[in-house]
Amino acid sequence: MSLVKVFPATPFSLKIDAIAPDKSISHRSVMFAMLADGVSEIENFLRAEDTLNSLEIVKNLGAKIEDDGKCIKISSNGIKESFEILDCGNSGTGMRLFCGLLSSADGHFVLTGDKYLRRRPMKRVTAPLISIGAKVDGREQGDLAPLSIRGASLKAYDYESKIASAQVKSAMILAALRADGVCTYKEPELSRDHTERMLKGMGANIEVDGLKTTIHPLKKLLTPLKIRVPADPSSAFFFAVGAAITPGSDIVLEGVTLNPTRIEAFKALERMGANIKYELTDEKYEPVGNIHIKYSPLHGIVIEDNISWLIDELPALSIAMACAEGESLVKNAEELRVKESDRIGTVVRGLQACEILVQEYPDGYKITGGELQKAKVDSDGDHRIAMSFIIAGLRCGMEVNDLECINTSFPNFFELLEKITTIKFA
Repeated sequence: MSLVKVFPATPFSLKIDAIAPDKSISHRSVMFAMLADGVSEIENFLRAEDTLNSLEIVKNLGAKIEDDGKCIKISSNGIKESFEILDCGNSGTGMRLFCGLLSSADGHFVLTGDKYLRRRPMKRVTAPLISIGAKVDGREQGDLAPLSIRGASLKAYDYESKIASAQVKSAMILAALRADGVCTYKEPELSRDHTERMLKGMGANIEVDGLKTTIHPLKKLLTPLKIRVPADPSSAFFFAVGAAITPGSDIVLEGVTLNPTRIEAFKALERMGANIKYELTDEKYEPVGNIHIKYSPLHGIVIEDNISWLIDELPALSIAMACAEGESLVKNAEELRVKESDRIGTVVRGLQACEILVQEYPDGYKITGGELQKAKVDSDGDHRIAMSFIIAGLRCGMEVNDLECINTSFPNFFELLEKITTIKFA
């Protein structure tokens, strides 16, 4: 399955309750279970390549795992030195958070990944960890995997990050839990906050005051997780865009996390003119509910704030911008350059292939809305680029190649897509 042909869609009305479970929360669930006293129970875990790699790593670190296909039970007696090299696959989240988790563990650990992950920068995490006493090394002076970690005693810190990154923040919070004193972490704008929410729910002493997070070292192991992973809004957003660009269509996305730091892309789509409503149904660990999107003509907008809240959804949002009236501008999004691909470059090249006028900048791009034309687009091994241009095919037809990457986050993507339109594989 190296290439898919997508045919234009007719108006559709659909409810979807099978959106892929949240990737960020799935990763964290299995990692945080290593810090608990007792058995953590995780329902609706994302069974995709990236998250299954994290589950396998936890197993290699000594956790006992029971899995009946519906609920994963994890019990741990502390982190053990692994006989295996720990393979994160394609997941930057996995690698960066494991750096924080393992930096104070007793033993030597090696983290690696696929060819795409091994070329992604890691110094944004390794440098602050090293500054508080972590022993981390890798290619290009600790910037590229494989990474070697030897657990060490960590110093308390007062760290101010220059970037808003949930991955950096999470790694530093995990390190702080075993530091020799109270730690504070500050960021320039609020990044996604699953780590703080989940660890506080497990009993960790973490205080959040605006952009400042204060972390107290653990005095005892945490309360085990009892969580049902909600649907991933980043995955749901592809189908939100599908409805937003297909005249006469509407869709209800059920059981999605409504965490404010995770639905910024939906808010941006609203500002573009899409008709979107939210229904809260639960809020134990995370606010969870349903999102209803109805087609409405779109107009261009400027995206320059809260970039860290929608960094994963910008490729799909760019498809909506290409279908909108007027110009749209994305600014302050340098972080797109260091994702699974250089997403600024891949978005620009893809839209240009679709005969959309796009201007590239170091920190973003400007899109002039028009009529998408059928094209052949290369995903560059990036799951979000692949799925974004497949969704563009609902408007004009599309061919997208290099599809295996989709399994890293959304294994049933094509199954759901076939409820909307015709696709053929080659």
